[in-house]
Amino acid sequence: MTAGYALSPQQIDAVVEDQFGQDRLAGDSGDSEATYVVAETDDEVEETTVAGVVVGRATDDAGEIRWLFVDPEHRGKGIGTTLFETAREELRDDGADEIRIYPLEESTQGPQFAERLGFEQIDDREVEIGGESFVEYTYAESSSGEDRTASSDAAGDPTESTEFPNTEERDGHRTVMTEDGERLYVDADDAHSGTSAAFFAVYEDEEFEDRYGFYCGNCGSLDVSVDQMDRYECGECGNSHASRSDQSYDDSHI
Repeated sequence: MTAGYALSPQQIDAVVEDQFGQDRLAGDSGDSEATYVVAETDDEVEETTVAGVVVGRATDDAGEIRWLFVDPEHRGKGIGTTLFETAREELRDDGADEIRIYPLEESTQGPQFAERLGFEQIDDREVEIGGESFVEYTYAESSSGEDRTASSDAAGDPTESTEFPNTEERDGHRTVMTEDGERLYVDADDAHSGTSAAFFAVYEDEEFEDRYGFYCGNCGSLDVSVDQMDRYECGECGNSHASRSDQSYDDSHI
């Protein structure tokens, strides 16, 4: 959560205790409507670790997905999309005719992820989690959502439905060239909301270890400035970090 939400450490602690504390997990373990899907590493050398998790629930109205996390060290491998697709099938098997996604306003990647899968925002409301007040968005499947997701799966690329100007695919990685001819690697799973399109982290290596800067998803420029408050602005097209409500916590905590 520290890598994907604009929340204070105290807010994160409150959310984690409320949503993932022992009492909550113990209750969900006996709840046939609750769905938890966990992605684990499969490494013969290193100890197996959790790489991601998605939490869903089947209700009378729809299958709900409220939490999806991928460890920052394992992003860019399609884990988030695989988790979502698996949870969606589980929820449909449980009788859900429609799937909805509920990212918090403070999620730096949730809305873009939902839109990339073909979902569209239909509502927002205030919710209380762990004694804290948040704005929660509701994303529903659009009429073309399933076709877009199926097309993405067929291509084997979870970002196929998203436009990435001035990039190309190289050995399974999305890359972009600098003006000096240096090839960089775009982490399509590390998105930050923008007024025109999302910003994506860019690295000098395909393992996403050496950060170069950020890429503008609107015009394809690498001329993206970031100030001390983690506000993004593209020097080419003017795309900037999406504004948040007055109730949101200072964006320096991500």
